[in-house]
Amino acid sequence: MNELKGDLPEGFKMTELGPLPEEWEVINLNEVIDLRRGVSWRKEEANREGIGVPVVGIPNIKENGSIDFSDTYFLNKNISEEKILRINDILFVGSSGSIKNIGRNVLIREIPQNRFTYASFTFLGRVSSMKVDNKYLFYLLNSPLVDFTKYARRASDGKYNFQLTQFKNEQKIPLPPLPEQEKIAAILSAIQEAKEKTEAVIDATRDLKKSMMNYLFTYGPVPVVDAENVPLKETELGPLPEEWEVVRLGDITREKITDGTHKTPKYTKIGIPFVTATNLVNGRIDFSRCKFISEEEHEFLTKRCKPEKDDILLSKVGTLGLTAKVDANSEFSVFVQVALIKPKKELADSGFLKYMLSSKPMQHQINIKSSQSTMKYIGVGKIAQLKIPLPPLPTQQKIASMLSAIDEKIEAEENKKKALEDLFKTLLHNLMTAKIRVNNLEVGA
Repeated sequence: MNELKGDLPEGFKMTELGPLPEEWEVINLNEVIDLRRGVSWRKEEANREGIGVPVVGIPNIKENGSIDFSDTYFLNKNISEEKILRINDILFVGSSGSIKNIGRNVLIREIPQNRFTYASFTFLGRVSSMKVDNKYLFYLLNSPLVDFTKYARRASDGKYNFQLTQFKNEQKIPLPPLPEQEKIAAILSAIQEAKEKTEAVIDATRDLKKSMMNYLFTYGPVPVVDAENVPLKETELGPLPEEWEVVRLGDITREKITDGTHKTPKYTKIGIPFVTATNLVNGRIDFSRCKFISEEEHEFLTKRCKPEKDDILLSKVGTLGLTAKVDANSEFSVFVQVALIKPKKELADSGFLKYMLSSKPMQHQINIKSSQSTMKYIGVGKIAQLKIPLPPLPTQQKIASMLSAIDEKIEAEENKKKALEDLFKTLLHNLMTAKIRVNNLEVGA
């Protein structure tokens, strides 16, 4: 444990950024990075035909920290080499209707074969000093030590514009010795790479789930080698195994399909969760985002619409077709956006029904039966009229079990991703403020 020198740990000094190691500097950002605005052009100088230099702009800078080079305009004008993107440049959003978007950025790790420039409402940072590691600087610029909203000013058109000159002149940053910068960057990069690999597993597993749903809802839970031997029949929903039926959704429910309250309730700080369509996430109810209502209001609302274990929720207003299965006898109420479906247990497995309703053919059916006023909606009467394929109950249960296993894999990877994100945020802050030191740590390549 560090010994204290007054209020400071041994080897630390007080700076305008707070306590920092004695060997760290505090400098103006513009001492180590060249910041410049993008290219402007006249309307007649831009085209979509591939003539000239492609230009990336704000829509190309994605929220996940990546850049999309595929959708660009081309500029038929002279572009100086200083305005051509390079590997390790950092490209920023410089104008937006939302102040939260100001300063969103991406580290350019690779560039397609074509030369690219960048648009006027973006700005670029290019490391200009041997004293700084570009990845360290990139992570620092995305840490709590840099508040881009501080440099945003609202224009007469309502958009927020980044004040680049003010940023250059005022932004201070901590600068450890170069070897320590490189170690900090290596640790954070390792976590980011692990997160990206986890995201790739999630994407691949979701693609597998889509393929499995298409297969299972066409041939049933049979091995692929046996699919061609499954006797199929033509139905109004397309080819299905011979023993499957086509039924109305309302014919396999034990109660009439209903929906939640049509009036916005009075919310309370604590109480009973109130579920809306936004709480239906990945086939489950996300109670962490719910608002609350009083027990008295909940008791009144559930006289009309009471969710119970193994019921199915289906969004019916706005974003249509989101589904969730009630996994336990939890107490909650639902809004008008959500329909409540109570399957007859002797006819329909609730897990199978959840997956079937979220399948592409069923989503298409929900969409074409919907109506439009201020937003899209489908009434409970039309939901009851939906035609669904219905296999024998044991087949339903087997299909539900197979898809549930894939969902469990996705959930495990999502939890891993969340843990990596939390670890990254914690380390980002602690490393950049020297609460955790890595100067004596051996970091592999």
